[in-house]
Amino acid sequence: MKKDLLGFTGMTQTDFEDIWRRTSRLKQLLKEGREHASLKGKTLGMIFDKSSTRTRISFEVGMYQLGGIALFLNSKDTQIGRGETIADSARMMSRYLNGIMIRTFAQESVEELAGYATIPVINGLTDLLHPCQILADLYTIIEKKKTYEGVKVAYIGDGNNVANSWVEAACLLPFELTLACPENYDPDPRVMKMCDGPTEGNVKIYRDPFEAARDADVLYTDVWTSMGQEEESRERKMIFKNYQINEALLQVAKKDAIVMHCLPAHRGEEITAQVIDGPQSVVIDEAENRLHVQKAILEILL
Repeated sequence: MKKDLLGFTGMTQTDFEDIWRRTSRLKQLLKEGREHASLKGKTLGMIFDKSSTRTRISFEVGMYQLGGIALFLNSKDTQIGRGETIADSARMMSRYLNGIMIRTFAQESVEELAGYATIPVINGLTDLLHPCQILADLYTIIEKKKTYEGVKVAYIGDGNNVANSWVEAACLLPFELTLACPENYDPDPRVMKMCDGPTEGNVKIYRDPFEAARDADVLYTDVWTSMGQEEESRERKMIFKNYQINEALLQVAKKDAIVMHCLPAHRGEEITAQVIDGPQSVVIDEAENRLHVQKAILEILL
């Protein structure tokens, strides 16, 4: 039966841990310089409706390191950009490729693509979810804290696609997630329903960042203005001005707390340069782990 990674719905704790075990193995093989061409002869189509740095590089390099080939497909340069239906594109690509990674706007487009494709589809990012990022984030937490179980993650800022995927993960795994979001900027209600409301289970929402960050093992943030929201930038800077990871916020977290950011970062906005470049930041390790985790996903699905 075909498997996809569109979000975390339907996944079990065992599924997450299988990905992380394989990630550790693949990371060690690369560190030792040992060739591991498990996807030799396989081809991944990468559809991009949104610009990308980490997603494109990590998937493309990951396929190369596993012996396969990745094809960059800008929707503007394909028939999708000229009105070909998602259904026709999915059926056609399934005859050429072994898998599809798509980075686009609507979650519904990814789900439609997966519905018609006969090959695995991976959500590289939508406006609703960013599952590959959170799989890499949790793996980074395991590396730094030796476990994710019982860990408290405090997410500060916009309830965007990254926050939504954090909520999905916290509804399925035994860790605590507190979010500090301004009013009207909470995670998507469709995602929150998974946890039976914002104050139950492993997920709690606060308006005060200091309440959310108190005794946290991990402080996490993302940009105040995501792609496609540029016209709201000035307004968002006013609304989010108190939702910043800085030295004061770091003081209320645990002494050995780590700081994470999915990048790109706007220093001086959602996080200060002093913190993101400081000794408690694991941001670059986190970015590197996108490569290793996605290689594990590719190997499992392809």
